[in-house]
Amino acid sequence: MREIRGEFLARGRRFALVVSRFNEIVTGKLLAGAIECLRAHGVDEDDLVVAWVPGAFELPTAARRAAASGYDAVICLGAVIRGETAHFEHVAGQAANGIRAAADETGVPVIFGVLTTDTFEQAMDRSGGKHGNKGWDAAMAAMETASVLEQFPKEAGG
Repeated sequence: MREIRGEFLARGRRFALVVSRFNEIVTGKLLAGAIECLRAHGVDEDDLVVAWVPGAFELPTAARRAAASGYDAVICLGAVIRGETAHFEHVAGQAANGIRAAADETGVPVIFGVLTTDTFEQAMDRSGGKHGNKGWDAAMAAMETASVLEQFPKEAGG
């Protein structure tokens, strides 16, 4: 039996970070955590690009384009905080579905680093507060998944 496990190495890999400008006080912290993680794992500054989009709803479109343009992994960062209307469910659900579709369509790891919280305080707790930094966690998932995929044979025709 052969077992495949991913490594946490950023050196030699290219990463796109697609970040929602909406709730930037939170997403900026997620971005800082992701970049700190990738730097700690050896990424070259020339192998990082950060693309800002208006909100979480726009993450999938930019993520798909980045994934199709040769990055080893794309990390989507956003924060959707519940309000008084159903807007939360629509935005969070469409962002999740679109990010998943971008990964499926391109075969590139497109990581869901979008916080979906009930309160601003919960978002802050997960963007460098008492629950760690989910941006860091998303970067770890990107490195590991890219490493796993590299160990499989290339797809036919690809």
